[in-house]
Amino acid sequence: MFKKILIANRGEIALRIIRTCREMGIKTVAVYSTADKDSLHVRYADESVCIGPPASKLSYLSIPNIISAAEITNADAIHPGYGFLSENAEFSKICEDYGIKFIGATAEQINMMGDKATAKDTMKKAGVPVIPGSEGLLESVEQGKKLAKGIGYPVIIKATAGGGGRGMRIIRGEEEFEKMWDDAKMESGAAFGNDGLYLEKFVEEPRHIEIQIVGDQYGKVCHLSERDCSIQRRHQKLVEETPSPILNDELRTRMGEAAIAGAQAIGYEGAGTVEFLVDKNGEFFFMEMNTRIQVEHPITEEVTDFDLIKEQIKVAAGIPISGKNYFPKTFSMECRINAEDPAKDFRPSPGKIISLHLPGGHGVRVDSHVYAGYTIPPNYDSMIAKLIVTAQTREEVLVRMKRALEEFYIEGVKTTIPFHIKLMQDEQFKSGQFTTKFLETFDFTDL
Repeated sequence: MFKKILIANRGEIALRIIRTCREMGIKTVAVYSTADKDSLHVRYADESVCIGPPASKLSYLSIPNIISAAEITNADAIHPGYGFLSENAEFSKICEDYGIKFIGATAEQINMMGDKATAKDTMKKAGVPVIPGSEGLLESVEQGKKLAKGIGYPVIIKATAGGGGRGMRIIRGEEEFEKMWDDAKMESGAAFGNDGLYLEKFVEEPRHIEIQIVGDQYGKVCHLSERDCSIQRRHQKLVEETPSPILNDELRTRMGEAAIAGAQAIGYEGAGTVEFLVDKNGEFFFMEMNTRIQVEHPITEEVTDFDLIKEQIKVAAGIPISGKNYFPKTFSMECRINAEDPAKDFRPSPGKIISLHLPGGHGVRVDSHVYAGYTIPPNYDSMIAKLIVTAQTREEVLVRMKRALEEFYIEGVKTTIPFHIKLMQDEQFKSGQFTTKFLETFDFTDL
């Protein structure tokens, strides 16, 4: 087992990893930018190293600075958390070259799943259902038009190196293909330095369902069932829940088996998620694989009584997994609490937290790195907390979540709490019958 782990991240996920390491008797090293010198993860770690100024590219994305911090503290492993360098193949390889264990996927696995066209081809060969589309990157507008005509509109073009909705365009007819192509190519080139595009059939009225998987170094993979991530704004998740209101046992089993087959096809090591779109007819299609821990992993932990961070560390240390598949025993939901103003198009709201009261009670968990007097920097993602609620039924979860949200008090900055309170009372959301387009018609007034 590792003696000391450096956490190459910040905020709540860094604190989350530190807590599990402490329970396992493993020393921790926090890295931080000058903007994060007062963050809780810095206070709770056994050691801390400043790795640069506030700009991510000069701190949390600086591989030389992080490797240097690991070397001077004699860390024998690095946990990347999520975001930043967690899916960076170069970072994984450099860790290996320096004899530091990267707690996550190998460089080869990250590369195979990071390029969406390659990932789709890999999954197709493994027998995982994929959305009809191009067999690789499109070479020209003409090729795209011809393929779209054969598949049938609507179609969607996506950046192969994309994420967060950038480099993505829905095309509903041939007359708009060329303009959408030019727009997507320009956006993806600017955002990712790669303007490669591929095309897929556009799945209408979809649900976004992801399967949590864990693989060890010996070729064994198990799943921990699904999370429904369909409440999104501009492809950014706001609420996640498990089990999904739309899945039955038969569909849940088939999706779990497909996720395992896909992960085994690349000999996957670590925790990850295989993400699917499920259409209105209950058919599911592979979308992408995230080769890291997810923001929403706590709801899976709550319904399976399984510490995913601990399992990541054990797998990285060469300990085999049980191979057992886990299914939800209860119901759980996570609301992302962001420092944003939902009444003003979710405008970021950094600043000093004047006072703070966290909710509590049975079945309530809060993962957060903030406190009264903490100043939220403007340099990073605006998520400041995750409120996780667990109960015996979905109906009980909704009632408990609303109660917990009403207890959650943050003064000094705007947050998404009012939005979540209103969402918990929305009849369509309460029914469980919604799609990823739900928030496009949601009433954001009176927040």
